[in-house]
Amino acid sequence: MSELSHLNKKGEAIMVDVSGKDKTERVAIAEGMIRMNPDTLNKIMEHNIPKGDVLSVARVAGIMAVKKTPDLIPLCHPLLIDAVSIEFEKKEDDTLHVQCMVKTTEKTGVEMEALTGVTVACLTVYDMCKAIEKSIEIGPIRLVKKTGGKSGTYIRR
Repeated sequence: MSELSHLNKKGEAIMVDVSGKDKTERVAIAEGMIRMNPDTLNKIMEHNIPKGDVLSVARVAGIMAVKKTPDLIPLCHPLLIDAVSIEFEKKEDDTLHVQCMVKTTEKTGVEMEALTGVTVACLTVYDMCKAIEKSIEIGPIRLVKKTGGKSGTYIRR
Protein backbone atom coordinates (compact mmCIF):
# COMPACT_ATOMS: atom_id res chain seq x y z
CA MET A 1 0.00 0.00 0.00
CA SER A 2 2.75 2.43 0.86
CA GLU A 3 6.50 2.83 0.70
CA LEU A 4 6.48 4.28 4.21
CA SER A 5 8.26 1.91 6.56
CA HIS A 6 5.97 2.74 9.48
CA LEU A 7 2.90 1.28 7.77
CA ASN A 8 2.00 -2.35 7.20
CA LYS A 9 0.28 -3.66 4.04
CA LYS A 10 -3.11 -2.63 5.48
CA GLY A 11 -1.92 0.94 6.09
CA GLU A 12 -1.77 0.51 9.86
CA ALA A 13 0.98 2.12 11.93
CA ILE A 14 3.75 -0.24 13.04
CA MET A 15 7.16 -0.01 14.65
CA VAL A 16 9.74 -0.90 11.99
CA ASP A 17 11.49 -4.24 12.50
CA VAL A 18 15.21 -3.47 12.71
CA SER A 19 16.24 -6.89 14.02
CA GLY A 20 17.96 -7.85 10.75
CA LYS A 21 20.01 -4.68 10.49
CA ASP A 22 23.64 -4.32 11.53
CA LYS A 23 24.72 -1.86 14.17
CA THR A 24 26.66 1.00 12.57
CA GLU A 25 27.76 4.44 13.68
CA ARG A 26 25.01 6.94 12.95
CA VAL A 27 25.11 10.69 13.43
CA ALA A 28 22.38 13.29 12.95
CA ILE A 29 22.60 17.08 13.18
CA ALA A 30 19.52 19.29 13.41
CA GLU A 31 19.24 23.05 13.72
CA GLY A 32 16.74 25.64 14.79
CA MET A 33 16.56 29.42 14.72
CA ILE A 34 15.12 31.66 17.41
CA ARG A 35 14.30 35.25 16.48
CA MET A 36 13.76 37.89 19.12
CA ASN A 37 14.32 41.50 20.02
CA PRO A 38 18.07 42.28 19.90
CA ASP A 39 17.91 43.49 23.52
CA THR A 40 16.55 40.10 24.64
CA LEU A 41 19.26 38.24 22.75
CA ASN A 42 21.96 40.47 24.26
CA LYS A 43 20.60 39.74 27.74
CA ILE A 44 20.77 36.00 27.00
CA MET A 45 24.34 36.24 25.75
CA GLU A 46 25.38 38.37 28.76
CA HIS A 47 23.70 35.93 31.23
CA ASN A 48 21.38 38.73 32.32
CA ILE A 49 17.97 37.00 32.26
CA PRO A 50 16.20 36.95 35.65
CA LYS A 51 15.45 33.19 35.47
CA GLY A 52 19.16 32.34 35.15
CA ASP A 53 21.65 31.07 32.57
CA VAL A 54 19.33 30.46 29.63
CA LEU A 55 21.79 28.64 27.40
CA SER A 56 22.99 26.24 30.09
CA VAL A 57 19.43 25.30 31.02
CA ALA A 58 18.42 24.96 27.34
CA ARG A 59 21.46 22.74 26.68
CA VAL A 60 20.54 20.37 29.50
CA ALA A 61 16.87 20.36 28.43
CA GLY A 62 17.87 19.47 24.86
CA ILE A 63 20.11 16.63 26.04
CA MET A 64 17.34 15.27 28.27
CA ALA A 65 14.87 15.49 25.36
CA VAL A 66 17.17 13.44 23.12
CA LYS A 67 17.11 10.64 25.70
CA LYS A 68 13.30 10.84 25.99
CA THR A 69 12.51 10.87 22.26
CA PRO A 70 10.94 7.37 22.16
CA ASP A 71 8.63 8.46 25.01
CA LEU A 72 7.41 11.37 22.87
CA ILE A 73 7.40 9.94 19.32
CA PRO A 74 5.37 6.71 19.43
CA LEU A 75 7.17 4.68 16.74
CA CYS A 76 10.76 5.64 17.62
CA HIS A 77 13.03 2.87 18.87
CA PRO A 78 14.71 3.31 22.26
CA LEU A 79 18.42 3.74 21.49
CA LEU A 80 21.62 3.88 23.44
CA ILE A 81 22.93 7.38 22.80
CA ASP A 82 26.71 7.65 22.57
CA ALA A 83 26.99 11.45 22.42
CA VAL A 84 24.89 14.59 22.33
CA SER A 85 25.96 18.19 21.90
CA ILE A 86 23.84 21.32 21.86
CA GLU A 87 25.53 24.47 20.57
CA PHE A 88 24.32 28.07 20.45
CA GLU A 89 25.56 30.87 18.22
CA LYS A 90 24.36 34.44 17.81
CA LYS A 91 23.85 34.79 14.04
CA GLU A 92 22.44 38.28 13.69
CA ASP A 93 21.37 41.00 16.09
CA ASP A 94 18.06 39.21 16.55
CA THR A 95 18.78 35.52 15.81
CA LEU A 96 20.09 32.68 17.93
CA HIS A 97 21.16 29.55 16.02
CA VAL A 98 20.76 26.26 17.92
CA GLN A 99 22.36 23.02 16.76
CA CYS A 100 21.94 19.51 18.17
CA MET A 101 24.27 16.63 17.23
CA VAL A 102 23.41 13.07 18.27
CA LYS A 103 25.61 10.02 17.78
CA THR A 104 24.91 6.32 18.30
CA THR A 105 26.10 2.91 17.19
CA GLU A 106 22.78 1.21 16.63
CA LYS A 107 20.49 -0.42 14.04
CA THR A 108 18.53 2.73 13.26
CA GLY A 109 19.27 6.43 12.95
CA VAL A 110 18.99 9.35 15.34
CA GLU A 111 17.34 12.00 13.18
CA MET A 112 14.28 12.20 15.42
CA GLU A 113 16.49 12.48 18.50
CA ALA A 114 18.42 15.41 17.00
CA LEU A 115 15.22 17.15 15.91
CA THR A 116 13.65 16.62 19.34
CA GLY A 117 16.76 17.88 21.13
CA VAL A 118 16.97 21.09 19.12
CA THR A 119 13.23 21.69 19.45
CA VAL A 120 13.21 21.37 23.24
CA ALA A 121 16.34 23.54 23.53
CA CYS A 122 14.54 26.24 21.52
CA LEU A 123 11.37 25.90 23.60
CA THR A 124 13.42 26.23 26.78
CA VAL A 125 14.94 29.50 25.55
CA TYR A 126 11.41 30.74 24.90
CA ASP A 127 10.20 29.58 28.33
CA MET A 128 13.03 31.33 30.16
CA CYS A 129 12.57 34.58 28.23
CA LYS A 130 8.80 34.81 27.76
CA ALA A 131 8.40 37.09 30.79
CA ILE A 132 10.41 39.81 29.02
CA GLU A 133 9.35 39.04 25.42
CA LYS A 134 6.36 37.01 24.28
CA SER A 135 6.92 37.64 20.55
CA ILE A 136 9.95 35.33 20.26
CA GLU A 137 9.71 33.19 17.09
CA ILE A 138 11.06 29.66 16.74
CA GLY A 139 11.88 28.15 13.34
CA PRO A 140 12.68 26.78 11.02
CA ILE A 141 13.74 23.54 12.69
CA ARG A 142 15.29 21.07 10.29
CA LEU A 143 17.66 18.18 9.73
CA VAL A 144 21.04 19.43 8.49
CA LYS A 145 22.98 16.19 8.11
CA LYS A 146 22.76 12.48 8.81
CA THR A 147 25.30 9.75 8.27
CA GLY A 148 25.29 5.98 8.56
CA GLY A 149 22.79 3.27 7.84
CA LYS A 150 21.46 1.82 4.61
CA SER A 151 20.40 5.19 3.17
CA GLY A 152 23.90 6.64 3.63
CA THR A 153 24.70 10.31 4.01
CA TYR A 154 22.22 13.17 3.70
CA ILE A 155 23.35 16.81 3.72
CA ARG A 156 20.83 19.66 3.46
CA ARG A 157 21.65 22.05 0.65
